[in-house]
Amino acid sequence: PSSLRVTWQKRCVYMFALAAAASAAAPLESVDGAAFFEPFSSDWESRWLVSKDADFQGTWIHEAYTEPEGTPGDKGLMVGNEAKKHAVSHLFKEPIDPKGTGLVVQYELHMKKDLKCGGAYLKLLTASEELDHDGFKAETPYTIMFGPDKCGGTNKVHFILRHKSPATGEWEEKHLKKAPTPLLAVGETHLYTAIVGADNTVTLLIDNEEKVKASLLESDDFTPPVNPPKEIDDPDDKKPDDWVDTAKIDDPEASKPDDWDEDAPMMIEDPKAEKPESWLDDAPLQVPDPEAEPPDDWDEEEDGEWEAPIVDNPDCKEFGCGEWKAPQIRNPDYKGKWTAPKVDNPEYKGVWKPKQIANPGYFSDEQPHAMAPIGGIGIELWTMQDGALFDNILISTDPAPAKVAAEAFAARSEAEKAAKKAKQEAAEAERKAKEEERKAKEAKEEEEAKEKAKAEAEEAKENPEKDEI
Repeated sequence: PSSLRVTWQKRCVYMFALAAAASAAAPLESVDGAAFFEPFSSDWESRWLVSKDADFQGTWIHEAYTEPEGTPGDKGLMVGNEAKKHAVSHLFKEPIDPKGTGLVVQYELHMKKDLKCGGAYLKLLTASEELDHDGFKAETPYTIMFGPDKCGGTNKVHFILRHKSPATGEWEEKHLKKAPTPLLAVGETHLYTAIVGADNTVTLLIDNEEKVKASLLESDDFTPPVNPPKEIDDPDDKKPDDWVDTAKIDDPEASKPDDWDEDAPMMIEDPKAEKPESWLDDAPLQVPDPEAEPPDDWDEEEDGEWEAPIVDNPDCKEFGCGEWKAPQIRNPDYKGKWTAPKVDNPEYKGVWKPKQIANPGYFSDEQPHAMAPIGGIGIELWTMQDGALFDNILISTDPAPAKVAAEAFAARSEAEKAAKKAKQEAAEAERKAKEEERKAKEAKEEEEAKEKAKAEAEEAKENPEKDEI
């Protein structure tokens, strides 16, 4: 049958696409030159530690990508539970110090479910005594937080740098202002890259495409700015009671003109309008429908006297009827409520501002890219949906290894698209085959019905006495 033939063709096309995907996008196992690379192979648990802290009850699953896969057989680490806190981490043998080189963090994110409220970001953990080999804790400090976050009015790719003030020793989160919008469609894989250059620039890319470029030295790029202002408002300075900050006042010499009528209506009847001669003053607005007729089965003895339904009087639409009123027009004498014109306030002193004083917390960090060294990496999330799958996490002080991983991602992405297209084409071919089979079946049944009718007619013609019986 045609359906079996096309189904076989569908499978051949689909399997060919999967074979092409497998050959075009083999899973990455390592990346030369990377300070850290994690492909989440089958032995991932020997390198990563799920938090034992009571706050983190969520589980992690070593899971395959959504079919059809761009790289068949490849797996990543997936958030396993809804509405729970999840945390997993890996500590480095030696801290990664970005000073003088900069830093690149990159990873692939695959969504197996629709993310409505939750995060899908990484945290680069600060090398310190607070890092615990028993796993992530709520107070574990981080140097960089990077990746998508979506909930309510928030839908962006975070880039947050925890920076230590050389003046006070306090840590403060510096948020990138112009954060890009993440790509979180179900069944798709996307590559997120953050590059902190030795020139103190920050570049965010999604799928190898630059989305944002900022500078750690520019006060307009981060909030709060990495380097605080030299001067700040004096918190003890208060606006004087006699300070006048009203720039305009009513003209004290102005008065309402004598001919100004505040009570004049905005709209009046048109004095030039006249009632049309054809206007029907006494005609009713509604009348029985002149075209209506009683139903054929209407019986006045049983049903009573028939009455036509009431409709709008058609003469009213054509000629107008009822009480005639002149149309309303804008009153040319209308002026509304009179108000005095505004003039400059002679006592105006300007907008009051507190005086500036030296900022006690001021410092100037000319090399903020030399952030706190990285002692490990963690994924710490509180999400209402499961299904966020992380893979091919890379950290490097050189952009070159990240480019190698990005090229591998591009091959996976193309293979993933090709596999999806092949699956859609195979499904469409099967649909068309079923439709053709249905039409062929209907045509055959119709032909058989015609043959049967023809045979019955010939039999009746040859044996007329049978019909009489």
